[in-house]
Amino acid sequence: MIAEPIATIPEGSEKTWLKRLSKYRTPHLGRSVFELAVTALPFVGLWLLTWAAVHYGFWWGLILIIPAAGFLVRLFMIQHDCGHGAFFARRRFDDWTGRILGVLTLTPYDYWRRAHATHHASAGNLDERGVGDITTLTVTEYYARSRWGRIGYRFYRHPLVMFGVGPVWLFLIQQRLPFGMMRGGVLPWMSTMATNVAIVMIAVLLIWAIGPASFFIVHLPIVLLAGSIGVWLFYVQHQFEETHWSKEPEWEFPKAALRGASHYDLPPVLRWVTANIGIHHVHHLSSKVPYYRLPEVLRNHPELAQMGRITLRQSLRCVKLVLWDEQSRKLISFRQAAGMPRAA
Repeated sequence: MIAEPIATIPEGSEKTWLKRLSKYRTPHLGRSVFELAVTALPFVGLWLLTWAAVHYGFWWGLILIIPAAGFLVRLFMIQHDCGHGAFFARRRFDDWTGRILGVLTLTPYDYWRRAHATHHASAGNLDERGVGDITTLTVTEYYARSRWGRIGYRFYRHPLVMFGVGPVWLFLIQQRLPFGMMRGGVLPWMSTMATNVAIVMIAVLLIWAIGPASFFIVHLPIVLLAGSIGVWLFYVQHQFEETHWSKEPEWEFPKAALRGASHYDLPPVLRWVTANIGIHHVHHLSSKVPYYRLPEVLRNHPELAQMGRITLRQSLRCVKLVLWDEQSRKLISFRQAAGMPRAA
């Protein structure tokens, strides 16, 4: 088993948790400002220290890229909460904070917010895959593909592609143009273009100030490492053995939210750096709960802590889970699928 048994919450009781979690949806303004400050200021400080190390020839200082990437991940998680209207609970503050952070994270805020809202509204629905998700085929769909189609899917799901090439494509290329949002109005396009312009302006300014070599040696690795970490977190939060997928009319939002997302139980330091995003099942059920109140939910409702629980060590085995088996209602590996009987 990859995750802890999810039977700690009786079947059919998921809807009651929507009401029980409503009291945690109120953010605290002072706490939100504090969280933003203790994330943004260390990121800037680590970036400058990394540049200074490179500038003065102390190449061992490049190790600072790792914590800098961690703080950039945390800034993205704040942007994420802003997208849900959960950070300040004031739409104007949330939106503009998210847009500014989107320049640092290379993620156009309004474009991403639309796609992510679709993900939340359809997560776990086999009939609504494709927006804001890791592409996941069922066993039947996989074997219905041509030989080259199956090879392409295997290539896409390979860890080096998923967590190496994938973040490069997503953050440097795909998010520069909001394809797929043609029906979303002008806002996703305006957001993307404005973010692109701001990114170019800041990059040009920094290159002028410190030189192109220093800029790319420092900033590019930070962004790409943070991107890989972000993709990994998103992957583990839904790609675990005991996740929940279903088709209409069986699919229900509360059940899919609470049982289709994991509780990625990370060590305390990593939990802080990732802004409690590992408590993903609670987040999916009630996305307006600020991330700094998610541990409070688990403290007050310990039964939720065991649902879909995955440790850091267990999460490494999730990489092999690549196909949804509609018979066992679990994610399985290519090897497991190869050993299953198939219709002629």
